Amino acid sequence: MTTTGTAIQGYAQLDDRELDERIRAAREALGERVVILGHHYQRDEVFRHADYTGDSLKLSRQAAQTSAEYIVFCGVHFMAEVADILSSRGQISILPDLGAGCSMADMADLEKVEDAWQELATVLEPDEQVTPVTYINSAADLKAFCGRHGGIVCTSTNAPRVLEWAFGQRDKVLFFPDQHLGRNTGYNMGIPLDKMVVWDFGKPLGGLTKEQIREAKLILWNGFCSVHQMFRPEHIDQYKGRYPDTRVISHPECRFEVCQKSDYVGSTEYILNTVSAAEPGSRWLVGTELNMVNRLREQLQPRDIVVQFMSPMVCMCSTMFRIDPQHLLQTLESLVAGEVVNRIEVPADDAAEARVALQRMFEVSA
Repeated sequence: MTTTGTAIQGYAQLDDRELDERIRAAREALGERVVILGHHYQRDEVFRHADYTGDSLKLSRQAAQTSAEYIVFCGVHFMAEVADILSSRGQISILPDLGAGCSMADMADLEKVEDAWQELATVLEPDEQVTPVTYINSAADLKAFCGRHGGIVCTSTNAPRVLEWAFGQRDKVLFFPDQHLGRNTGYNMGIPLDKMVVWDFGKPLGGLTKEQIREAKLILWNGFCSVHQMFRPEHIDQYKGRYPDTRVISHPECRFEVCQKSDYVGSTEYILNTVSAAEPGSRWLVGTELNMVNRLREQLQPRDIVVQFMSPMVCMCSTMFRIDPQHLLQTLESLVAGEVVNRIEVPADDAAEARVALQRMFEVSA
């Protein structure tokens, strides 16, 4: 039986100890029938129960290689969609709370992207001149859009290789939903800033002139991550003013000015691996989500490695924070009782076309 919903009736009253004990008991009762995935940005009280931890795509691929019947993704909606697309027949993808979305992904929906494509057709021949590239942080139907228009998916790790492939297909790229990843990647590939324009989906023709569109190499969607957008270059200047020897490492979803002031720029896995391999006594200013930075700080403190969150303000992924122990417990105990709640199932047509775009990415990244 499969149902949807977010009601957690009796679970809200449970204390931390009982929640933890019952999650472990349900997990043990399900055995190999379930695999729990925990994204790096997940809160600790959920993260500790994950069988696999990491970036979203890595987790989906790991789950697909298991024999688990149920894939419980402690992340956000698009991540559970990718897990469903890549999993084998018979595997069921579940998001413990359907309210766990992604504000960046929501900035580019299918209707807006299709409207943009039609508007571009008044200036160019988009299916001959523009390769659509969507960041993995996007809805399944946008990955499907890329699949049927000769486009591709990218991650923060493989974005340079994906863009190189995309420009090999057509002269221009429409990159969505995150403008910062597109700009930072394009600039590092040698594309001048004046050849990158921002498409404002709320304005006719994206707020651009026909000449700007014709001259652009990279058309960037006006989207961003609300977490990484908060980091600013003055945060780096202020901290390095006190600790000049600090090394700065940022996620490429950060603003261009922040990445230019950073010593290292890379994905969550890259940040984790780079800082973890640092020598004792080093100091790091990290521009990514708070839960991951705090976890890294605690792990490296015994080695005398100082890890500091870049922003002076609390800056966590609020939508992912919706996945709490209560929802995880409800999910697992429902499975024990033979009931599937909050299943994520991508329509077959969208899944097939999205798989095309993902497969192109896998081939480019191999």
